[in-house]
Amino acid sequence: MDRPATLGYCWPPGDGEDGQAMAEVTIRGLAKSYGGVKVIEGLDLDIPDGGFVVLVGPSGCGKSTLLRMIAGLEEITAGTIRIGERVVNNLPPSERDIAMVFQNYALYPHKTVAANMGFALKMRGVPREEIRAKVERAAGILGLTPYLDRYPRALSGGQRQRVAMGRAIVRDPQVFLFDEPLSNLDAKLRVQMRAEIRELHQRLATTTVYVTHDQIEAMTMADKIVVMQAGRIEQAGAPLDVYDRPANTFVAGFIGSPAMNMIPGTVRGGAVETAAEAGGARLPLPPGAAAAEGQAVIYGMRPEDLSIAAPGTAAAIAGTVAVVEPTGSETHVVMRAGDRDLVALFRERHGFRPGEGLTLAPDPAKAHLFDAASGARL
Repeated sequence: MDRPATLGYCWPPGDGEDGQAMAEVTIRGLAKSYGGVKVIEGLDLDIPDGGFVVLVGPSGCGKSTLLRMIAGLEEITAGTIRIGERVVNNLPPSERDIAMVFQNYALYPHKTVAANMGFALKMRGVPREEIRAKVERAAGILGLTPYLDRYPRALSGGQRQRVAMGRAIVRDPQVFLFDEPLSNLDAKLRVQMRAEIRELHQRLATTTVYVTHDQIEAMTMADKIVVMQAGRIEQAGAPLDVYDRPANTFVAGFIGSPAMNMIPGTVRGGAVETAAEAGGARLPLPPGAAAAEGQAVIYGMRPEDLSIAAPGTAAAIAGTVAVVEPTGSETHVVMRAGDRDLVALFRERHGFRPGEGLTLAPDPAKAHLFDAASGARL
């Protein structure tokens, strides 16, 4: 059989006409277990019609397993997956009307770009002229027209990824599924391909589910971010909503680069008294924070929300510069306060030197407060 096993599912339903309606994906009570090990349990998720949803989280959190269950490559232990009006739990991958783009491209090395892109259509018995028209249209969208007669070995990594996307586009699926498609590319090419995939979605407006462990990809590409940990959804929402109001300490620490600074403290007299080993400062409560007197809390500060204060300033944290990392447009400074490291981000140029004293004040309007026991936002 002239196809790799990983692509055996990639054909849509029998009618396969162009211009198929987009579809929302609705997931209810989804669970997945391998023997006695629960990977996903009781997961609910709505992926809107025409939306671009990014599943993000650390390795092993279940995001790729969830994507593969939507694709039909993993069996469902419990719950339902609905694509459009159809429950697809028991449908084989070939009947789900999805197209998946893999991390490793999965191209046929002995076929040209045009043949790779049109192969699924050929296997469905689509007329040759129709295949050619669809391949040329997809190649035009992706800038692949000059490369249609080349073989994958003659292409760069970015061009190969475009071919993989073109193979998905020609099939006009209801849902695109991307499984960490940029992880094999270098940093500069990843930035370029992020923009190209986002532009492609804006042009085609096809429902898209995208898996990544890179929270920068998630922030820059998504209409909706789904942050996962240990098979659970910790928070789902618009990227800036998740960034500005993280639901708990996990989301706060995972979304944002550099990560949010978090120091322990206790609420006393309308402020947070931090422990001596964390600088011993008295910091103002964030507006609207619902914290009780004497409650143990975690005080969160984004690196960009810290500013330089004069020594001895009230509501500030004193420490010593440990590391200075100039990036060109920004400077990241690691300050050691007690036994805690705080990271501050400055867009102005400063002459920081390791070992010198530094006092940083958080912007109380942009600070975050979490319950120390549960990690939940207060």
